[in-house]
Amino acid sequence: MEQYEPDRLSAAQAAAMRRSLRSGRASLTRRSLLRASAGGALAVGGLGALSACGIPPAAKTSGVSSEDHSAKEKTVNFSNWTEYMDVDESEKHHPTLDEFKRRTGITVKYTEDINDNVEFFGKIKPQLAAGQDTGRDLICVTDWLAARLIRFGWVQKLDPSNLPHAFANLSQQFRSPDWDPGRAYSYPWTGISTVIAYNKKALDGEEVKSVSDLLDNPRLKGRVGFLSEMRDSVGMTLLDMGKDPGKFTDDDFDAAIARLQKAVDQGQIRRFTGNDYTSDLTKGDFAACLAWAGDVVQLKADSPDVDFLIPDSGYMTSTDNLLVPNKARHKTNAERLIDYYYEPKPAAQLAAYINYVCPVDGVKAELAKIDEDAANNPLIIPDQEMAAKSRAFRSLSSKEETAYEEKFAKLTGA
Repeated sequence: MEQYEPDRLSAAQAAAMRRSLRSGRASLTRRSLLRASAGGALAVGGLGALSACGIPPAAKTSGVSSEDHSAKEKTVNFSNWTEYMDVDESEKHHPTLDEFKRRTGITVKYTEDINDNVEFFGKIKPQLAAGQDTGRDLICVTDWLAARLIRFGWVQKLDPSNLPHAFANLSQQFRSPDWDPGRAYSYPWTGISTVIAYNKKALDGEEVKSVSDLLDNPRLKGRVGFLSEMRDSVGMTLLDMGKDPGKFTDDDFDAAIARLQKAVDQGQIRRFTGNDYTSDLTKGDFAACLAWAGDVVQLKADSPDVDFLIPDSGYMTSTDNLLVPNKARHKTNAERLIDYYYEPKPAAQLAAYINYVCPVDGVKAELAKIDEDAANNPLIIPDQEMAAKSRAFRSLSSKEETAYEEKFAKLTGA
């Protein structure tokens, strides 16, 4: 297990963090495409201070529990992203959480205090490194941070006996990431797919089928967008080159960067963006671009000119994941909440609201009762053919992450 060391951000990593806070997925509010995330400047300053303050290394562990108070304390403290939970029309209640309490007697203290993975890591790592309770029983973080927390031994192994629905209903494409084989420590909250989106009017009859078309078609010059998130843009390029993003080498990465650099030098790529591509795409400034599926669902509903495609070479998928931190007081209650969201009915209610990929098998019939269009949308419920094309970016060592982000930052001019 990897030893935690107090880390300092390289210039490239700091730039990547700023991109994420300013315009990447961190700036999404899951239902409001263009609303800026809170706390960006504070996050940058706060993380820098934490990185420099000399937090002592944590001992190597395989997850540290404390006395589980679940039986006596009917509560669970759940930290999640903004607008990542269903709400009623009054916007004051979360129907699925209310139903969980009615059924189990467990109150969920639900807090929307995750604006960005790096910022949130800065909040919780002092306690985790010191072997202390974070005050949270359940957290939701993106796969690369989930992998880091597992490597450091800062989250608890889950008890399968409390997760019968999760074990049975987890979609096959999410069952065994390289950073948590067999999902011993985590379960997905949602999947986040990267696809090709296009504006039919702006294309004016031009056909787009692949990343190669984005990079090489001269008729699209200056009207193509790629994402400022390294794993998405490089991952999609690797797939187009016939490489597996889950198994690539340093040479493969360099070749993908070189291919993107050529497109930048020739003016093919207009710019690298976070979710602000939504404006470029709807206006037609981008004829086609890489895009996140959750955005595309909303854009298609608002604009008849916007559509998407899945390249034959495949597409990138990441996940936001539920984990139980070390020293959590209510581990069993947290596991019961995880399992609840793997029942088809609450899973369908959640998917109908947030419009991201639902990781729960058997949810389509329930979702159709709420929203038939959503149930038939492969960006929310992937069919077998689409699921088979899903690929994940492999885990990176600290050394690799620093080197790769530096190369990507040079490419994007960050």
